[in-house]
Amino acid sequence: MASGQAHPPFEEESPQPSTSVQSPQGVADDEVPGPSVPWVDPSPQPQSLGMKKKREWSDESEEEPEEELELERTPEPKDTWVVEMLCGLKMKLMRKRASSVLPEHHEAFNRLLEDPVIQKFLAWDKDLRVSDKYLLAMVIAYFSRAGLFSWQYQRIHFFLALYLASDMEEDNQAPKQDIFSFLYGKDYSQRPLFHKLRYQLICSMRWRTWVSPEEMEEIQAYDPEHWVWARDRTLIS
Repeated sequence: MASGQAHPPFEEESPQPSTSVQSPQGVADDEVPGPSVPWVDPSPQPQSLGMKKKREWSDESEEEPEEELELERTPEPKDTWVVEMLCGLKMKLMRKRASSVLPEHHEAFNRLLEDPVIQKFLAWDKDLRVSDKYLLAMVIAYFSRAGLFSWQYQRIHFFLALYLASDMEEDNQAPKQDIFSFLYGKDYSQRPLFHKLRYQLICSMRWRTWVSPEEMEEIQAYDPEHWVWARDRTLIS
């Protein structure tokens, strides 16, 4: 039975753009933490410029999740070749190592030198058995390889790096035990934790523990008048 009323033709309504906008407050209030390092005690510190937020304002974010944090790492330095000698038509090339030590690593080292415990330790090591200029230069080299931000380096990192430097360079392994004597006295309960942190430091450096004499000299040449470079064991009678 036909109806007496005419029905208007069915029209499909086009979707209207939503006028509601997600509040960015949740994004602005998020804090970007530093890199997750188990052997660093996190503390409120200024955020590094190397960290940035990445948000995808898309309805498909659930299907294709995106990382919200990206760490902009400095490219690994590449070695270069320089001319060492010219002899007639022959040319001798020398491979020049690219240093990973940056000014910020020197700044972290200098900041730790102001620590009263470290100052007391350097004054206590009068014979420079574990803190001569070459071992201290290796501390800066290790800071450049560990991958932490400069503000993350603390007192314990100084002693870990110094102990590892002595472990690598000194034939006599007895002097490095002075670090334990100074830090813990006769308390042996803290030594296993110290060695655990030392192992984590080595892993963070990807086992690159050897520092060449050229790199040590280069580190000292950054600030040749620095007072720590006067700690020369060979000058002690």
